[in-house]
Amino acid sequence: MNTRLSLPDTGNRPLDKHAIAALVARDIPQGSFVNLGIGQPTLVADHLRADSGVVLHTENGMLNMGPAAQGDAIDPELTNAGKIPVTELPGAAYFHHADSFAMMRGGHLDICVLGAFQVSAAGDLANWHTGGPDAIPAVGGAMDLAIGAKKVFVMMTLFAKDGAPKLVPRCTYPLTGLGCVDRVYSDLAVLDITAQGVAVRETFGIGFDELADRLDLPLLPAQA
Repeated sequence: MNTRLSLPDTGNRPLDKHAIAALVARDIPQGSFVNLGIGQPTLVADHLRADSGVVLHTENGMLNMGPAAQGDAIDPELTNAGKIPVTELPGAAYFHHADSFAMMRGGHLDICVLGAFQVSAAGDLANWHTGGPDAIPAVGGAMDLAIGAKKVFVMMTLFAKDGAPKLVPRCTYPLTGLGCVDRVYSDLAVLDITAQGVAVRETFGIGFDELADRLDLPLLPAQA
């Protein structure tokens, strides 16, 4: 695992997925128990400091997972829930996936990091199905994580390929969980979902006013 925490040099431009992952890793408190969802969230493992004390959990039955495996370190029988080869850290444990889901549902995870198709201003999450006739639904453990983790971080691009916002007043896709999202990490901004509204913590390559215009929902400055 990395000995340093790599933070993005944005150069006043939107972030790529690795830079977003570095921001998420930066904000995970020391010693947290964390689940990283399938897809881009798995990149967070590669940006955690070696001395972070963060323990990674994966729902296919592993605790204290390390970053992605490379070269000779690849073991085809050692993968995360997304089937990506991973490494193990000292003290790693293995167990039945039913026990893994009991950990998720029992409130034992401090944070989960998930991808999303949409997040609403109220913190509702839609990440398993677009509702399209040709779409393949894939909920996995997202529902269990969304309701079981103490905090839910979402990692996504802020706009879809057609330019439509993915942070919306109300979700139009089938929901994964209600009012469960605490923070959104995106290519253009980091935003908190609060009882008062959506608060902008940081922006990248875009100003506050332009961001508010493009999202078409009220934005608040982050509290100091």
